[in-house]
Amino acid sequence: MGVLVSCCLLLAACAKPLPPEKAAYAGYWRAQKMALLITAGGNVQYKRMQDGSTTSVNGPLQKFEGDNFVVGVGPVKTTFVVSVPPHQDQGAWKMVVDGVELTRTPPGG
Repeated sequence: MGVLVSCCLLLAACAKPLPPEKAAYAGYWRAQKMALLITAGGNVQYKRMQDGSTTSVNGPLQKFEGDNFVVGVGPVKTTFVVSVPPHQDQGAWKMVVDGVELTRTPPGG
């Protein structure tokens, strides 16, 4: 148990806060088979169900590459491809990540 707590603290310590120009990325984003949480502090939790399997990625946001963002520690990392960055569409915040349109869910929603 202590090792798990230590690893979680280490991962959280690696996170960098989102830069001001990327603040719109923060929030809980959802689609039917995908969920993405990006905190203002730079932590990311991702889960996607596809073709009978589930992919999960949890870790610190390392950097942005244009609109895309890289999550992980050291050489173990995942790049999320953002083809449409966060924007408002008829009052709802949306973005497209890895080909999936996500909608930001209001806190508590």
